[in-house]
Amino acid sequence: MIKSLLKASFRKFGDQYNYDTAYMQEVADISTSAGLRLSFLPFISQYRAPDASIGVWAGSLLASTLSEDCGPCAQLIVDMALEAGVNANHIEECISGQAKETTDAGLGFIFASMAISNDLKVDEYRKLIIRNHCSQTLLAASFAASSGRVYPVLKRALGHGAACLEINVNNKSVKVERAI
Repeated sequence: MIKSLLKASFRKFGDQYNYDTAYMQEVADISTSAGLRLSFLPFISQYRAPDASIGVWAGSLLASTLSEDCGPCAQLIVDMALEAGVNANHIEECISGQAKETTDAGLGFIFASMAISNDLKVDEYRKLIIRNHCSQTLLAASFAASSGRVYPVLKRALGHGAACLEINVNNKSVKVERAI
């Protein structure tokens, strides 16, 4: 019963975002317990406090995901960011390697890229996020930066990895420039 509910939930999510959830279905088939654990990952990656900047969160999640994937997972993050109201031009700038710290998405993208690459300047960006926004935004960006990589790595490890693609932002194809 739990397995069928999990799989239905995964399918619903996939239908909502035109995203292939075959790997999620496979996890649930192999182990209901593992499927349940997988279903809890969004509680970390999607964490956004009401007063936190959605743009900083989205930029951080995009950088984290792009560090491992420029295919369906990255497209999913872009679609979710656009749905949440993040400026499409700012998303394009991040994807094309032109992220600017003057935009919320760019600030999150640069922060996450630095955290992932162990750049010592990450502390400057941590302070900038807190100064311009709040500690809740920093927390959301930190969760996003650390968790966005999980899905692409899991997909590849299970044999569901996809080749890199250009990312579609509001029906415009944007070439991915690797920043990380």
